Amino acid sequence: MDQQPITRTTVGIVGAGPAGLMLSHLLALSGIESIAIDARSRTEIEHTHRAGILERDSVRLLVDTGVSDRVLVEGHEHKGIDLRFSGVSHRIDFQSLVGASTWLYPHADVFVDLANARSRDGGDVRFGVTDTQVVDVTSATPGIVFTEEDGTRREVRCDYLVGADGSRSICRREVPEALRRQYFREYPFAWFGILAQAPRSAEELIYARSDAGFALISQRTDTVQRMYFQCDATEDVDRWSDEQIWDQLQTRLAGEDGFRLAEGPILEKTVLPFRSFVQEPMRYGNLLLAGDAAHTVPPTGAKGLNLALADVRVLAETLELAILKNDVDALDGYTARALDRVWKAQHFSYWMTTMLHRVDGASDFDVQRQLGELRSIVESDAGSTYLAEAYTGWPR
Repeated sequence: MDQQPITRTTVGIVGAGPAGLMLSHLLALSGIESIAIDARSRTEIEHTHRAGILERDSVRLLVDTGVSDRVLVEGHEHKGIDLRFSGVSHRIDFQSLVGASTWLYPHADVFVDLANARSRDGGDVRFGVTDTQVVDVTSATPGIVFTEEDGTRREVRCDYLVGADGSRSICRREVPEALRRQYFREYPFAWFGILAQAPRSAEELIYARSDAGFALISQRTDTVQRMYFQCDATEDVDRWSDEQIWDQLQTRLAGEDGFRLAEGPILEKTVLPFRSFVQEPMRYGNLLLAGDAAHTVPPTGAKGLNLALADVRVLAETLELAILKNDVDALDGYTARALDRVWKAQHFSYWMTTMLHRVDGASDFDVQRQLGELRSIVESDAGSTYLAEAYTGWPR
């Protein structure tokens, strides 16, 4: 490798999405320096549409650590959701069950708040880098080598290296195959997602199970809405007209109450495949993984972004002990602490997914069992409470 000018920092972070930026922010509050890099430009990340439901502790993390209180001003508090099946809606009232809410606040807005906070506080964040490599992860000075947007080759050496670089992580591949264990499940369906110019059809999310398949009615603004319906994983969005899409959604929401979605021009169409994935350990030498670099979940339970933020909260506490208290043994507990929540979220996401989606080839028994499961949730305070507690986020 050609010799490059070396920059020193305490923590090097590969990935400057919400997970990487939140970690950088939390470390800075403790006086710990970091450098975060990302292959994407800031503009590209800002225009990536992803999950928009924040658990109560994710909201607290943004507000209480001084990132921004914009979520409380521009976000929408949701005090429950509707489970709709057999043409009837059943409200799960989070506030009455567990005294908690979620907030509708897009992933892109979380990123903007964090990026602005790091800029405001003088954080070192470098977007649009290329040819990134991580090196010497088991040494005392692991490194990141990359090319800046202006073509300058850089090398950063640090005490600890964090891989927060998403589901296609280059960092997780640094854990030797003989030492890592991967858990994986692929699902036989996907979500057909649309962004539509239309008024709100409901004030909170509707999770609908029908004989035609699953549908999710979400919101974005007063005039733009996000909706999904279950489709084949190989579906071609270009084959679907606006009329066909609205027909599918209306069919899956139809019921005895005469509910109808407010329709409008479709601005965006995409297919979102499903998978569950976990890699352990989340630490190897002085490399630590966080967020999608270590695990992904189906979107049904709205857990992806929340898990990433929960990871970095734990990781920041762990790194503070190692760096400020010289308690390097704290690093040994990071994987177990993070995965405790990850596996609960994997179960919840799997449970919501299998309870609400139609499976090709399902027998009459399978269908009736699924409906029985849904009735068991909505007719039982205990069942509804479990859903509410898991959905709003297990208390810290």
